[in-house]
Amino acid sequence: MFDTKIAIVVREDLAMWQKLNVVAFLTSGIMAQNPKIIGEEYRDLQGNVYNPMTIQPMVVLAADQETLRTIQKRALERNVTTSAYIEEMFSTGHDAANREVFSRFSPDDAKLVGVALRSDRKIVDKITKGAKMHP
Repeated sequence: MFDTKIAIVVREDLAMWQKLNVVAFLTSGIMAQNPKIIGEEYRDLQGNVYNPMTIQPMVVLAADQETLRTIQKRALERNVTTSAYIEEMFSTGHDAANREVFSRFSPDDAKLVGVALRSDRKIVDKITKGAKMHP
């Protein structure tokens, strides 16, 4: 059992491709912030080598826009660093453009489509209150 928890919350009204895209991007932010949670490489029976993955499970949750904003504000109030993805980032083509468009919004007006965080289990549960397991 882990003392920490990784939660990824996606906006429930997104298309499936958007949800998958958001989860992938948000997960990369959690890994960048916590490189020690990356395990060892995988090897199959023939000795082929595969990328290492996180040693810790993640939970994917769903929420509406207002619940996502509340989750982000709770994380900010508790000084828990998050990965955040906004709707406008779907129309950009690279990292610099993502960061530029992201910088135009505040927590109060951003059209959040996803937030990911890793912290103490109880803190993550409090922050993500209101989100539900993704179907």
